Formats: sequence, structure tokens, C-alpha cells
Amino acid sequence: MSKLIEIASGIAIRISSIATERIGQRYFVMLLSLLVGVSSGLAAVVLKHAITAVKFLVYRLSEIEYGALVMIAPPIGIMISLLLVRYVIRQNLGHGITQILHAISQTGSSLKKHHIYSSIITSSFTIGFGGSVGAEAPIALTGAGIGSNIAKLFKLDYKTVTLLMACGAAGGIAGVFKAPIAGVVFTLEILMLNLTMASMVPLMTSAVTATAITYWFIGSGVEFSQSQIHPFALNNMPYYLLLGVFTGLVSLLFTRTLWVTEKKVGAVKNVWVRWLVGSALLGVLIFVLPPLYGEGYGTISVLLGGSSTEILQGSPLTMLIGDGEMGVLLYAGLLLLLKTVATASTTAAGGVGGTFAPSLFMGAVAGFFFSSVLNAIGIAGLPTANFTLVGMAGVMAGVMHAPMTAIFLIAEITDGYELLLPLMLVATVSHVVMAFFEPESIYTKPLAEKGELLTHERDKNVLTLMHLDNEIETDFTKVRGTSTLGDLVRSIANSHRNMFPVVNAKDELIGVVVLDDIRHIMFDHTKYDETLVKEIMNVPPAIISKDDSMETVMNKFEESGAWNLPVTDNWKYVGFVSKSKILTVYRDVATHLSYE
Repeated sequence: MSKLIEIASGIAIRISSIATERIGQRYFVMLLSLLVGVSSGLAAVVLKHAITAVKFLVYRLSEIEYGALVMIAPPIGIMISLLLVRYVIRQNLGHGITQILHAISQTGSSLKKHHIYSSIITSSFTIGFGGSVGAEAPIALTGAGIGSNIAKLFKLDYKTVTLLMACGAAGGIAGVFKAPIAGVVFTLEILMLNLTMASMVPLMTSAVTATAITYWFIGSGVEFSQSQIHPFALNNMPYYLLLGVFTGLVSLLFTRTLWVTEKKVGAVKNVWVRWLVGSALLGVLIFVLPPLYGEGYGTISVLLGGSSTEILQGSPLTMLIGDGEMGVLLYAGLLLLLKTVATASTTAAGGVGGTFAPSLFMGAVAGFFFSSVLNAIGIAGLPTANFTLVGMAGVMAGVMHAPMTAIFLIAEITDGYELLLPLMLVATVSHVVMAFFEPESIYTKPLAEKGELLTHERDKNVLTLMHLDNEIETDFTKVRGTSTLGDLVRSIANSHRNMFPVVNAKDELIGVVVLDDIRHIMFDHTKYDETLVKEIMNVPPAIISKDDSMETVMNKFEESGAWNLPVTDNWKYVGFVSKSKILTVYRDVATHLSYE
């Protein structure tokens, strides 16, 4: 097998060399983006069919046995995914979009080969058996894995690997939603890549190609029917503005509830107990609120179609709240409160899936709930289907901090371009409200807290891509604080450095001796035995911790005015970092990062 891989790699490198020579790097990358688009489009088709097949299996079993099997199906699907991840893939898949962002900033845009198929398989079981998550983040990770591995096969540089990874992610999103514009905007807005117009061409090529592949195999119809949509009415704009505020707050509820629930369930250290806790919680929620079963796209279609009472079917709560207008409103309120808990329970228990579909579900329910309440109390007569559709954009924009992605995605998957103005208003307002409370999105916060996030700030991106470990110089001669000046002079004679770290018996840094500072006494033999190093050393103006980010390191250099600073690990001496070396590496990385 390794021999075949070696042969394939050699052929790929040869093809890359010939193609670059004959047609140029730019056109070769465009051809590869076409290949990535086809591959990610096929992956989207496979994922959709796999989920459908698993759902069909579950429904057949429930008909043969009993309806309650649908309630216990999600734990079974999560268990299968958990076993695959733990014993076959042997690597935590985590949140798909966060994985992509981490790869871009920390691993040279390198994703392992299993990412080409692992998310498809595991999410198919999780979602097909009724896990309350979506397939969009897994397909984005799958597409990114395809792009990354194709680029690595041809031994391309970092910026091209990153571009093709982005092409794969765009193709995955465009394919699964049949929404090419949203796929492109998703890459620019959520993956936060600063691409030139020349780099946009491969991105659009992949998105359009993947969408065409999906059209070919699945058809060209939109994801959601919106037959009940009314023409846009300008006098409803104030209510759309209020909906933007409301969906921004719902986005905040979604994000914080997800974090808290995942943290609480994830705190259970035993993986099987964690599966049991998360699955039990999910099972109870689905039993009480059947719309929480699966992605929730059926519920969205029902609300867009104007048949809101259908969401009550199968719920034991109807005996308490009834099936009238007030019962539907109470039920929708419970869905808003508990959908995120169901999603977090699914992922924390070991399921694989994303938050795209849950955010769309929450947005649809939020828009329906908001307009229905205003209609019920007589404030306005609002078209609930319109507000349901626009609410989807509001929550997605808030949760993902991606208003443009939300606007175009909802317009494309519902054919709702007639409502483009309210879509823009609600998405923008929701994003602003959410950003006021949570500056980072659900995907970026874990990386931002570790200083591992690339943003649209070029300087910060360069520093994020640099790693302190690579810049530490360790060829300095250590001296003890209790050593004499004579011992220090002998060390100087055997060193080519002009700085000497001073350590104690525990190898902890206590000071630094600079050669220029002791020239006036280093040849005075009368002081060799009576002067101790700790008496002539200086305390460094700043000390760098080995765990510091490069941004923190540069701040310490700027504040101290030093050109060389010592590095410690829990106070133990490690080495020195040179500002001049960091600036040289910075220039190299900045050039490497450029997409020109």
C-alpha cells in the first residue's frame, strides 16, 4: 500500500511540474479547483443519500416494531458514531468548521486523509438515526479535507493548499444546499480568508461545479417550499427591525446554551457514561418535543407552508396545552428553549454533526413565534411565513457572525429573493446585537481564547501562523548565580554569545549577564574569586513564557525595548528569542501568506 502511495505521489509531482510549466500555476490551480468542486459535490450527494437511507431503515424498523423506537433511535446512532470515532478513526472529529479554522492557522492547512470520508460516515448515522444536528458542517469539513489532500498530493505551497481547502469547503456547502453564492460567501466570511479577485475564480469554480453535480443527481428544486410567502410590504419594516433584535437575542441564547450544555455533559469523564447521560437527555426531549428529532427540516417546511398545528403531532404535551393557537405558541416557545439543549446533548454524547441546521430551525421557529405573538395580541397582521423565512437568516447570522452567508443562503434555499431587503435588515441587526454580547462566533471562540484564530487582520494572522518554539535559540551558556566572576570569564572564553543566562540550583532563571556590562571588570583578576555572578547580573526587562502567543511576545518586545529576551517554562530557563529573527520570519510568513 505504501509503495502505491509513493508511486501515486511521484506521478502527481510530475504532473504538477509539467502542468505548471505548460499552462502556468494559476491555470493549474483552476483545474484543481474544478476537480475539488466535482469531488465535494459528489461527497454532498453521497452524504444526502446516506442520511436518507439510514432514515428509511429507522422508519421501517419503527413500523415493524413500535413507534417508540424513533425515540430511542438517536442514542443508537450516536453509539455507532462514537464507536467509529473511538475505534476506527481514532481521532476526535470535533466541530467541523472549528477544525477547518484550526487547520488553517495551526497545521499549515493540512487535514488528515480520513477527513475525506469520516464525517460523512459518522454524521450519516448520527443524523439518520435522529440526532438533533445538521449535515452542513460535516460536509464542509469533508470538502476541506478533499481540497487539502489534493493540494498536498501535488506538493503545493501553504497559500495554495489553503485556497484549495477553501474551495472544498465552499463546494461542500454549495453542494449540500444547492447554493453556490452562499458557498463562496461562507468561505470569505466564516473561514475569514482575505483572497484577491484572482483567487476568487477557483473558489467560484468549485462552488458552481459542486452545485451542478448536486443538480445532476438530486434535481434543481430548492430545499424549502415557500408557497405561502407574501409579497414584500414596506410597512412591515419596523417589525422586521424588531425581529432582528429578537433573533439576535435568540442567537445569544443558542450560543450560550450550547456551550453550557456541552460543558456540563462533557464534564462526565467516562465516555460511556457521557453517552448515556447525553442520550438519555436527548431521548426525553424528543419524546416530549418530536420536532427535535433529526435536522428539523420537516418542521421548517411545515411552518413555511402555514400548517403550524402539524408541529404538535405526536407530542404528549397536547394533553396539557391543547392544540389551539395558544397551544402552538407555547409549544414553539419550548422548541426555542430546548432545541439547543438537544443539539448539545447529541454532540456531547459522541454524535457528529453541525449547528447549521439547528440554527435554521431556531430561526424559523423564532420568526414564526415572533409574528404569531404580535398577531395574537392584535398589534399587527403579519405574514407568519415571511417572518419564518427571514427569521432563519437572523439566527444564522447571529450564531455564525456571518450576515452575508445567512442572507444569500436563505434566499437560495427558499427562492426567497423577493424578501431580500428584510433578509438584509434582519441578518444585519441580529449580527450587531449578537456581536455586542459575544464578539466571537460559535466556531471561533475556542480558537480565539487560545490565540489560534486567523482573522481579517493581516498582521495578527502572520503572528498566529508563527510558532514560538521554532524561534527559540538554545545555544547560550548557562551560569549559576553562586559562580564567581572567574568562572564566568572561563565560560565567556568558550562561548560565541554575548549573553549569559543566570540560573539557580533548580535551573530557574534569576537574571542575565550581558558581556558589554562587565567589560570594565572582566580583566580585573583581583575580583575573580570575590565577585559572584548574582552580584553583577541584571534582571531582564521582560520574560517570555513558552506558552505565550507570538502576539504577546511582540508586545513584550515593544514594551521592554529589548532585542533579546529569555524564555522560561514554569520559570525554568529554556533559551532566548531575538526580535530581529522574529521580524525576519515575520517578513517570510507575510510573503508566504499573500494570495497575490
